[in-house]
Amino acid sequence: MTVEIQFQWEADADQSLGLPSYETAGAAGADLRANFVDQAALTLTPFGRALVPTGLRMAIPSGFEVQIRPRSGLALKHGVTLANAPGTIDSDYRGPLGVILINLGESEFTVTHGMRIAQMVVAPVVQANFDVVKTLTDTARGAGGFGSTGQ
Repeated sequence: MTVEIQFQWEADADQSLGLPSYETAGAAGADLRANFVDQAALTLTPFGRALVPTGLRMAIPSGFEVQIRPRSGLALKHGVTLANAPGTIDSDYRGPLGVILINLGESEFTVTHGMRIAQMVVAPVVQANFDVVKTLTDTARGAGGFGSTGQ
């Protein structure tokens, strides 16, 4: 299935970085890049977090969302991930696209202009109807909570 996501550049964005892109034919996520206007880089101290701009705005079709997810290489090698993973961008949002990075590593990490910082996955959305009932249907698990299904 193919869905069209429309993009618009922020006024001062570096358009030479290009739009998000799938790096392999089987990739589920398209890579997003840091797009700094007034600085060349941003340094995250251990446990520091920052909103990193991408220089983009987008229009997502109704019935879809864009999920922003960490890049596994940044997480494994540097401890850099997303503070709100996965982040959700709703179809009615038209503001700037930023990525909330957090450094869970032990060393400072520098985010440079053009660096691939996260990936976006387009997903269908199903909205539910919410209803209060007197009883819920029973299941084999019942009210078993954390760890109740075994190792």
